[in-house]
Amino acid sequence: MAVEHHEAAGSVTAHTSGADGLLPGRRAWLVLALLVCLMLVNFADKVVVGLSGVGMKKELHLDSAQFGVIQSAFFWLFAVGAVLGGWLGGRVRARWLLAGIAAVWALSLAPMVAQVGFTTIVVCRVVLGFAEGPTLALAMQVAHSWFPAHRRSVPSSIVIAGAGIGPLIAAPALTWVIETHSWHAAFGVLAAFGAGFVVLWLLGGDSGPKVVSSAVEAKATALPEWVPLRRLFSTGTVMGMVLLFFVAYANTSVAVSWLPLYLREGLGYDAGAAGKLVVLPYLGAAVAVIVVGVISSALAGRGVGDRITRGVLPAVLVIASGLCTVAFASLGRGVPQMTLIVAGACLNSAGYGVAFAGLSDVAPAQQRGAVFGIVTGIYSLGAVAAPLVIGRLVDAASSAEAGYGNAFLALGVALIVGGGAALFLVNPEQDVARLAGDCTRRGNA
Repeated sequence: MAVEHHEAAGSVTAHTSGADGLLPGRRAWLVLALLVCLMLVNFADKVVVGLSGVGMKKELHLDSAQFGVIQSAFFWLFAVGAVLGGWLGGRVRARWLLAGIAAVWALSLAPMVAQVGFTTIVVCRVVLGFAEGPTLALAMQVAHSWFPAHRRSVPSSIVIAGAGIGPLIAAPALTWVIETHSWHAAFGVLAAFGAGFVVLWLLGGDSGPKVVSSAVEAKATALPEWVPLRRLFSTGTVMGMVLLFFVAYANTSVAVSWLPLYLREGLGYDAGAAGKLVVLPYLGAAVAVIVVGVISSALAGRGVGDRITRGVLPAVLVIASGLCTVAFASLGRGVPQMTLIVAGACLNSAGYGVAFAGLSDVAPAQQRGAVFGIVTGIYSLGAVAAPLVIGRLVDAASSAEAGYGNAFLALGVALIVGGGAALFLVNPEQDVARLAGDCTRRGNA
């Protein structure tokens, strides 16, 4: 990776030095825009099965439990891909690594254009999930390599916003493709967009000057250059973030995989109305995540500590999301319920960016890719279980509406518990001080 770093540092001229370290220039924002496109395609690939669900179930004669298997299959090797990608992120140049995984996305989507069976769909979703596993971790690693530590909340939130923009654009567009042509055509469109991103990333994407950034970080924080992973994962911050991400990502996976069907099968909206309504949570989330990133950055600029800006803030947002989920699960179809659905999605997503910034605070720069990858792998297990549980609860209930109500009630309680645990565990400043103390004691030993 050292070769990559020196190449990047030597090729980048859009950074200038200031009193507070490196200032991001035009190249940094260009790469950030490409990372947003990456997340846009990434989440469009996730939401397409939910949008295709009614037609897919009808064509292949699937029940809700089988459809839950298809949704869950995406995450079966997601954790493996996340850990492997995090490990490769410290060894393979980001230009080639991200282009490679995006190419695998496109290839895994292509077979769905033809007539396929249940097994083929499951296999394609497993491959896609494996390739998409490391995406967020690698995107964060690349974004953080272009920005110094105290400036990461906003770019982190912008990357996460791409996840909201993806379904926001994809839901109405793919719904139109599905209704005009077929659900198979929607997969073909996404395969083409994946291939297009590969070309764009090869032309303009890469890691930033991390060698220089690491030096600036070393002066600004007491964080050691290297910490044993076992020690890192025993800190309250990492444990709290894992719990927070676990429940939040389970919620995200349910929204991606089951919300379109919930609107149609559970609440009785037609395809056109459901295609429009499913956009609202993503629209709100894309705005909310950036707003919270700006708020976190502004609070930090006023001297508020990282425990509040990158720990308490995202934990409280997830707890509030859980309360909204519990509330809408008990309501019938209407404006109040839809308002709570949108609010819950916004609050759930809003804290992702600043939470990743908090995780970055306790992870040394050279270990950040591995830490992000392992954390992503662990919390993705929530997305393995959630779609399966939803499908079984829907099938087990007396009606689809009752089944969905039970499922979302359980999900809301999980969000409250996970957010509450993170509220007490996450404390980046305290954990950095302890890690620095450990390093000092080892040096004196």
